Amino acid sequence: MNQTLKRITLNDKEIILLGTAHISKESIDDVERCIHDEHPDCVCVELDEQRYKALTDEKRWQELDIVEVLKTGKGFLLLANLVLAAFQKRIGADVGVKPGDEMKAAITAAKELSIKTELVDRPIHITLKRAWAKNNLWGKSKLLATLLSSAFSTEKLSADEIEALKDKSEMDSMMAEMAEYLPQVKEALIDERDRYLATKIWNGAGKKTVAVLGAGHLEGTAAYLEKLQNGTAPNDVSDIADVPPKSGFAKISGWILPALIVLLIAAGFMKGGVAASSALLVRWLLWNGSLAALGTLLALGHPLSIITGFLGAPLATLNPFIGVGLFTGIVQAWVRKPQVADMENLTTDVTSIKGWYKNKIAHILLIFFLSSLGGAIGNFIAVPALVSGLL
Repeated sequence: MNQTLKRITLNDKEIILLGTAHISKESIDDVERCIHDEHPDCVCVELDEQRYKALTDEKRWQELDIVEVLKTGKGFLLLANLVLAAFQKRIGADVGVKPGDEMKAAITAAKELSIKTELVDRPIHITLKRAWAKNNLWGKSKLLATLLSSAFSTEKLSADEIEALKDKSEMDSMMAEMAEYLPQVKEALIDERDRYLATKIWNGAGKKTVAVLGAGHLEGTAAYLEKLQNGTAPNDVSDIADVPPKSGFAKISGWILPALIVLLIAAGFMKGGVAASSALLVRWLLWNGSLAALGTLLALGHPLSIITGFLGAPLATLNPFIGVGLFTGIVQAWVRKPQVADMENLTTDVTSIKGWYKNKIAHILLIFFLSSLGGAIGNFIAVPALVSGLL
């Protein structure tokens, strides 16, 4: 356990950082042993309120309203959460450990000893939104590709490989790889959270604190705690505790594509009259609508959902506040209404490709995503097609 434990004395506080692998039986034993042996007056865990409820309330999915999720613009957020949870659950299945079991063990051990517990992680939806907002178009594409490969990956890790995730050299290698491939994502997922965790631990710590963290946060959190002690870092996380407001350009950028399409069709009218502009309009409708419908078809959507994708994509393009996935997802939910069993089995079903199609909630999210992706690709193809039609 020495390799994954850091004992730090800061002024009159003793903080013990315990690094874990989130799907490790050995980590559960380490957590229970550390808390019972150290008997601190505070236990901090790398959880936010949402993930704490997800771990402790096994019936939470029975209350999920997928239509409301889509209407409130949280479809991509739920999709990303499920993909990440499914990946962890899948690679931990062979060792009989569920993601977050070591955090539950920490909370249980603290309750048994009447020790207060602090949730010190940033809300997961803030982290995901910041990771998305920090990326340019190319970065967003790589992030989507990573999520898709994780969703349909069949990778499994042995118990020894999982334990190796707590090894410093192994973790350093993984962090370096992420920093090179997705630097903005690493900043939001790792660097900012190191600072957030350290600050919350510092402010919530008692005389003696045990903080249970993923091994990837051990070094960064320890380094920031020392900065807090030395007064060389701000004891405030308000600047990273929420999604930054959109810039002026970002607020109008959603209107650039629809405005460009309208201008190109108008240019066709100026050049060749109604016939020319109608030809450009049909060209755009076919590219945009057909690829949105194709995405819905690839997700094996209901025929009504496919038709909705074709008809709804142009409407969604002209209004950046809505997406075609909202239309296709709601129609699919209407014709294939999810049952309680779909809600109960959601996190298990999304660990396999078959499960994404079998579970009605996961299927709706898949249709939502692939129809949105198809419509977006259709628009990017349509713009040069419209330009070529003017030449």
